[in-house]
Amino acid sequence: MVKIDALFKDTSWIGQKVIVKGWVRTFRANRFIALNDGSSLQSLQCVVDFETLEENLLKKINTGAAVAINGKLVESQGKGQSVEIQVEELMVLGEADPDQYPIQPKKHSFEFLREQAHLRVRTNTFGAVMRVRSALAFAVHQFFRTEGFYYVNTPIITGSDAEGAGEMFRVTTLPAQQPPTTAEGNVDYKEDFFGKETNLTVSGQLEAETFALGLGNVYTFGPTFRAENSNTTRHLAEFWMIEPEMAFYDLNDNMDLAEVFIKYVLQYLLEHCDSDLQFLDQRLEQEEKTKPQAERSEMGLVEKIQFVISNKFQRTSYTEAIEILKNSKPNKKKKFKFPVEEWGIDLQSEHERYLVEKHYKCPVILFDYPAKIKAFYMRLNDDQKTVRAMDILFPGIGEMVGGSQREERLSVLEERMAKQGIDPEELDWYLDLRRFGTAPHSGFGLGFERLVQFSTGMGNIRDVIPFPRTPQNASF
Repeated sequence: MVKIDALFKDTSWIGQKVIVKGWVRTFRANRFIALNDGSSLQSLQCVVDFETLEENLLKKINTGAAVAINGKLVESQGKGQSVEIQVEELMVLGEADPDQYPIQPKKHSFEFLREQAHLRVRTNTFGAVMRVRSALAFAVHQFFRTEGFYYVNTPIITGSDAEGAGEMFRVTTLPAQQPPTTAEGNVDYKEDFFGKETNLTVSGQLEAETFALGLGNVYTFGPTFRAENSNTTRHLAEFWMIEPEMAFYDLNDNMDLAEVFIKYVLQYLLEHCDSDLQFLDQRLEQEEKTKPQAERSEMGLVEKIQFVISNKFQRTSYTEAIEILKNSKPNKKKKFKFPVEEWGIDLQSEHERYLVEKHYKCPVILFDYPAKIKAFYMRLNDDQKTVRAMDILFPGIGEMVGGSQREERLSVLEERMAKQGIDPEELDWYLDLRRFGTAPHSGFGLGFERLVQFSTGMGNIRDVIPFPRTPQNASF
């Protein structure tokens, strides 16, 4: 059996007998089968002699059916494909009733396809998206391996809240009705499976830090969970995070690594996913034409990717960014949905995109954020107001990366935890890292789906993960 992608790429197959297996996209005139096996955006034309096939067999060749084809690969005489198969033998491996199979050869809305998430990968768009996602995941591992990082698997079930926001999914075996209680009337977690309250992880960072302060440079790449009721095109309840942690790195080292990393994985895409990216670029171009002129992107998909790769990231302090935004035309003319009036606000996507797309016209790294809007573990600056945090902002999407130099001073960390009401006993093991051989260290987190969304031009993050988990939705 040969993959269809190989037949298009390797001309040595021409003239040879081959066996291909895949799913029927279309069957025209009882003669032309468009066959796709998932390896390529392009379907392979298979030409059958309907006079030699039984009528009963012909009736089974419908869109969605799985077939095995044996025949000779020849140069195509028709338009639209370089090669085709002259079918000698055909076997239907699995039928698809055309009256019931929902993915028919017509344009389906993304909303409809989300309801058919178990079948949508058979469409061109989602096939392309998932191949790009796979290539990106490979590039992530390849980059870190090349740079001498160790891959660490941090716990999915944990008792710690790395973000301190309390937006976690509880993990329990206690009965939903009438769980055991303490004398004070609270749920008695000592009776639970782990003997304490546990949750699905919001980040592998804290545990990754323990390995960084022993192995040097490590990274995690795994699922994380946020019980945040954000029913938007940019948020998921279950998503994948890339989180490197580096011993002896300060914030500048951290920013350098993040920039090199992003450019590496995007360059890998350009080199290995050309046809899928070109298809997605064309799809996005058509989609942009349906939007009002003011809302259209100034760049195409591939152009956006090249824009990030070719431009040096602009580094700007949060304080400087606030001044730029306060004095910007959209702010003065009250065009921002969230007006920028004072230092200390949490920047919104519209602010981030303005800085990238209108002001600097390149990717931006913002650093030194107000301490009050950032997590407890970020290193406090000498001004006692800001922390050594950094965010990387992209065109079209806003924040792509969030990271910081971690607070390595025990007394300062304890003080910040106390201010934020974090129980030191729960994180005593984390504080041990500051008690025994503490050292400057840094790290960042990159939401993998955000990266896939940027790289594919998909407008909704639910369309770049196989089975999205969102408020009121846990299908499949």
